[in-house]
Amino acid sequence: NPLLLILSDNYFSLSGGRGEGVRVVPKKILLTCYNLQMNKLNIVARNLRKKQTPQEEKLWNILRNRQILDFKFKRQYPIGNFIVDFVCREIKLVIEIDGGQHNTQKGILYDKERSEYLQSVGYKVLRFWNNEIDDNIEGVYQKIFEYLSSLTG
Repeated sequence: NPLLLILSDNYFSLSGGRGEGVRVVPKKILLTCYNLQMNKLNIVARNLRKKQTPQEEKLWNILRNRQILDFKFKRQYPIGNFIVDFVCREIKLVIEIDGGQHNTQKGILYDKERSEYLQSVGYKVLRFWNNEIDDNIEGVYQKIFEYLSSLTG
């Protein structure tokens, strides 16, 4: 991971972290690159919201409009370099729905990396399989409700 050091109000020192040396980068360029990355993620997230899976739509109908204990959820929301299925930012809860692609070696490693990152920035991650949403939406609701209830005392 790159190391970023603030040198002044206008310049940053950026190290590639892999023997790539140190570069002094104007703040404006670095912030522009960051904004482009965030804009790209926001566009991808918007497209994902337009193309929900049936399971995402089913769970969203339960989470939307503060229906569970008045907690506000957002769907397909960028956090870091990832886009999570659902998030309640006020309590740092992420809810992920996993399909078959998550049960491959590559999918398992990616989900592990993603969960570790989310946990490192303070998020709790609840995961459900597509078939849980399809076959037992009441049980999924109950698990989410119990978690949220535990936070409200």
